[in-house]
Formats: sequence, C-alpha cells, structure tokens
Amino acid sequence: MDFQVVVLAGGFSKDLVPLVSKEVPKALLPVANRPVLSYVLELLEQNNLKDLIVVVEGESAALLVGGWISSTYVDRLHVEVASVPEDIGTAGALQAIDHHLTASDILVVSGDLVCDVTPGAVAAAHRRHDAVVTAMLCSTPVSGPTESGSSGGKDKAKKPGRHNIIGLDPTKQFLLHVAAGVEVEKDVRVQKSILRGVGQMEIRADLMDAHMYAFKRSVLQEVLNRKETFQSLRRDVLPYLVRSQLRSELALNGVQAEENGNDKDASRNAKILLSQLVANASTPSFHELYALGPNGFAPSPGKTHKCCVYIASKSNYCVRLNSIQAFSDINRDVVGDASHLSGYSFSAQNNIIDPSAVLGSKTTVGPQCMLGEGSQMGDKCSVKKSVIGRHCRIGSNVKIVNSVVMNHVTIGDGCSIQGAVICSNVQLQERVVLKDCQVGAGFVVTAGSEHKGESLAKKEKQ
Repeated sequence: MDFQVVVLAGGFSKDLVPLVSKEVPKALLPVANRPVLSYVLELLEQNNLKDLIVVVEGESAALLVGGWISSTYVDRLHVEVASVPEDIGTAGALQAIDHHLTASDILVVSGDLVCDVTPGAVAAAHRRHDAVVTAMLCSTPVSGPTESGSSGGKDKAKKPGRHNIIGLDPTKQFLLHVAAGVEVEKDVRVQKSILRGVGQMEIRADLMDAHMYAFKRSVLQEVLNRKETFQSLRRDVLPYLVRSQLRSELALNGVQAEENGNDKDASRNAKILLSQLVANASTPSFHELYALGPNGFAPSPGKTHKCCVYIASKSNYCVRLNSIQAFSDINRDVVGDASHLSGYSFSAQNNIIDPSAVLGSKTTVGPQCMLGEGSQMGDKCSVKKSVIGRHCRIGSNVKIVNSVVMNHVTIGDGCSIQGAVICSNVQLQERVVLKDCQVGAGFVVTAGSEHKGESLAKKEKQ
C-alpha cells in the first residue's frame, strides 16, 4: 500500500481525569482489560501495516507507552515512539515529526479509535481519486446506559451525540463542508463556487469524523508549514482543505496555467485535460469539470484539489475513547454487541471469566461481563454488564452493574456500584454506595459513604 502510518496516541488527557494518572496515560486506559491503543495497533497489524510511528505527548507518557509496546509487540511490529510536547494538538504533533514523514501518502490514525473498518479501504479511496485528503466517516455513536444502567439523570435513553455537520456531493465521495467543535452550532456557510460546481449538496448530522485520514504528504507538510497557527487536524486542517478545494493554493502536480503564462498554452492544456477525462471513460468529478471552466476548455483553468470521504457501513463498529462516557460505552460494547473486537473467546453464558478467578457461593456473573486474571469474589455477589480487572479482591454481598473496575481494586462487603469507573488500587470499604461516579487510582472510599455523580480522586502533588 506504500503508506506511512502515524498513530496519534495523545498523552495525559485532561478530559479523562481522574481515569488517567501519572502511571496510566490515555493510550494505556483499559478496554476489556487491554490498553485502548492495542485495538488500533492490532487493526493495523491485521492489514499488514507493521511499520509505524506512534506519537505521544509528553516524555513520561512516551516512556510508559514505549515500554508497553516493546514488551507486547516484540517481533510483531516495528514501532518508533516519538515524544512531542504536551497539548500541542494533532496538527502540531505532525508538524513536530515532519522530518520523519517521507512516503508519498500518510495514513494518520487516532490512538483512541476502536473500530473494525479496514484502513485499506480508506487508502484505496484516497488513491482512486488522487485526493489531497481522505477522511473516514462513521455513524455517530449512540451514548448512554443500557436498560439496567444509569445515566445520572431521569432520561435513561441512549442518545446519539452531535459531533459534526458534514456536506457531501451527490455521489457521497467528496467532502464539501465540515464543521466541528463550536462550529457545529453555527449556521452552515458553504462556498458559492462549491455549490455552483457540484449543483447540490447533502447535509448530514449523523456522521462522525473518525480521525482516520489519508493525506498526500506534500500537501500536509505544505499546509502545516504555511499555517503555523493550525493546531487540530479536525478543526483546522481538514476544514481549510475543504473550503479551498476549488480555489486551491497548493503546489500540486498536474496541468495548470502559469499565472502570467501564454493563454494559448493554457487553452491547449485545458483541451488536453478534457480529452484525458473523456478517454478515461469514467464520469469526471465536479472538480475536474470546474477546473475546465463553463466551456470545457477555459483559457485559464482553475486550480483545484480533491477532499474525499470513505463512509463506513452502519454495521461497522467505530467509536473514539475521547470522554469518560465513551470509556464506559466502549468497555460495555466490547464485551457486548462488539465482542468480535475483544480478542477473547466468550463462554456459553456469553461472558469471560478467567480460569484463575475465584467465585464464592451463590455469586453470579451475568452475560456481557468480564472477570480478569486472579480476581476473587465472595459469596452472594452479582455482576451485570461490567468489566472487572486483574487481581481484584471483592467481598460478599457486592452488587456491580454497568461499571468498569480496573486492576488491584479492593471492594468491601455490602458495596453497591452502579454506572461507575473505579481505577486501579482503589479501596472501597464496607457498605459503600457509588452511582455514576469515577474513583481515581489509589483512592480510599470510607465505609458506609454514599456518592452520586462525583469524581473522587487524590490531589495531585505539585
């Protein structure tokens, strides 16, 4: 495929506090008891993309991620871990590793993406259209609890989020408009030239930018060098390329008139381009027709570039772990409806209980649950739609519903845990009640206390 692959793994994301800690950067947060980054790395490995650059924000996070990759993927992948400054943004991260980028095309993937869409499909669409960028879009994920869970509010229905406003051409191959972040709430403003060129546009609010992009390397580097204020691929680079596609400022190869060149040469070049389109026996894109002008051989053909999309099937799973809610949703899904992504074999009861785990008398672990290596549960416990990590000690009469419990957690007798995330080395003393809470690593929750919708964590030492 001849693509160079860059995985943007982030660092200690502030949006995921208290789940992240000095020992657990975002890339190592567990999804079904394995780091979220492993899902992208194994997707790439399955597609024979084994030569990777993994970009991590912050030196300490890079050391942790690099150590895990070295121990897990030795003899399987060739990975260069590049450390960049924290909070540099996705565009800034690529600018920081600019000297590493040498291939004609670059595949950029977010390290928090959990999906089953083959990167080869995105690469193929990119090459087929000779695009400067091809973005993968997927259905907006449904977020929230299952029927037995809790959302921290009265409305317990799962809801699709609103991530992007997307404008597509009638063939659904070209990206005409994209709004992300605060721009989603603003009026849709589209270049008149794009509307004239394409004729009609379909506006979609049910698609999400999945943060898997194929870029023409020369274009990516040119944009990052010229637009030094750009920080985000999604909010800055992609919208810029989309807005300027029919009045391109990029130094692209191909037939184009010199600004002060000979009009006869320009007209001849335009006629040659039109004859090439006809000879290809395929329908030319609106970019090519627009470039030729209204007569098909304008004396000054316009300079254009193509921004393409690959739209994943609705049957594909595609979610980013970019919020605490998404962390809970993905863990639920990977041991539930998207269990094919987990890499585990499920029992006849549709759950995963490690052979070394110990269950007390009358303790039940329901379907779509996971109990990790070496964990022990006392008598009369109940676990529903939850993931429990390795080497946990859980007392008797404990109820755990729609929750994620990480490694080495101690839970006392009579605790009730619903819709919670409990990080590693936490201690819950007897009769604690947690609903819709996050408990940071190493925190001790005192006996008999009740907490709802709280974030409990140790204060970080300065």
